[in-house]
Amino acid sequence: MGVHRITSEAARYYATKEKILGTGISLFGAASERVNEINKKDLEALGDLAAALLPHTPGNSGKLMVVVARLFWALAGVEEKEFKILPLEEIESQVEDLKQRISPE
Repeated sequence: MGVHRITSEAARYYATKEKILGTGISLFGAASERVNEINKKDLEALGDLAAALLPHTPGNSGKLMVVVARLFWALAGVEEKEFKILPLEEIESQVEDLKQRISPE
């Protein structure tokens, strides 16, 4: 078709947000397939990640982030936490760290 160039700051932010969100959702899927093998610390971190993604997730997907966070926290045996707004760079770092620990393929 053609090459799409990201030229504006808003477009770069959107592309970064979509990449992080997609990777995070894929990570939740991989974790859900191996949930019995994942330690409680990583389950808690997955809940924290879902909570961090909430403000950056539109529509019904955003509503599901609350559910995902609560489920991972429950599996980890921790109380529900406050949902905080984190910068995308920090969330991206969390995603990459968890990706290495959960699905090191």
